[in-house]
Amino acid sequence: MRISTMLISIAFATALQSAQAAIFPEAQVGIKIPLTQKPSSRPMTVAYIPGLKRYYIADGGLAPMGSETEAPVSKSQVHAYDSEGKYVNSAHPGYDNRSIYFNQNTNKLETITYNISSFGGFSPNTGIFSIDVTESGEVKDSSTDVFGFNPAFGDANTMPSYNAEKNLYYAKQGRSNKVSVIDLKAREPISEINLDLAKAGVAFDDVSDYFVAYTGIKDEEFELLDIDHKAVLIFDLSGKYVGKSELPKDLKLRSHNHLNGAGYANDMLFVYHDSEGEFGTYYGFKVQKP
Repeated sequence: MRISTMLISIAFATALQSAQAAIFPEAQVGIKIPLTQKPSSRPMTVAYIPGLKRYYIADGGLAPMGSETEAPVSKSQVHAYDSEGKYVNSAHPGYDNRSIYFNQNTNKLETITYNISSFGGFSPNTGIFSIDVTESGEVKDSSTDVFGFNPAFGDANTMPSYNAEKNLYYAKQGRSNKVSVIDLKAREPISEINLDLAKAGVAFDDVSDYFVAYTGIKDEEFELLDIDHKAVLIFDLSGKYVGKSELPKDLKLRSHNHLNGAGYANDMLFVYHDSEGEFGTYYGFKVQKP
């Protein structure tokens, strides 16, 4: 009986250690993408298409006021890079991008724009759009509509993450620990997740204001950038704090990192480091074992 109890205790301890070991104590650099094109506006977010082995970095910026000769189209561009972080091309689909991601259900590169919720008033070219790419992965100027505005997304600045398995979006709300869960068929959030920031030892103004990454890793579904303490915080789907991974202490994160320059693609959390290189550099950090 004692031997059985001992074996169970050892098995439990081993399982616990394995679960904890899934989070790297120190984040590992998986890729660095130096921007070789000057951003057309603020660098916002990152996507990856596995079949093409291409990364896509989207800028975000409001469109100018329309006139009789010019439509109110955002000047923001989307830039393609290869799997080694080398520049491929840029295009101008014309959206004020907030999130860009590869939708595995549609096999499309999609973008969510600023003010998809119409929280800041109605404006053209807002919603979800698919951006065309060539067979070899170059991004194109052309795009198609996917979905119009939906008030469920809440804050106009939110940078939602996409859960392809459940076809849901997670939209972090500004200056809070709240994450709205959105099903496009509903006009209000189907639920709300409260990230336990207190358990993680941070306040809402320490962390990324509008972005939380959905990882798809069971019981470690969310990664949140802790800017002030240079770490990545991990939470489960209920908002429970699971653990953290330290970022390099010489990484210079600034006030804009609260608002933009983040993303999750190819099992990595991306962070924009504006003081490295002529136009800044995106770091892709491996935080967990996928």
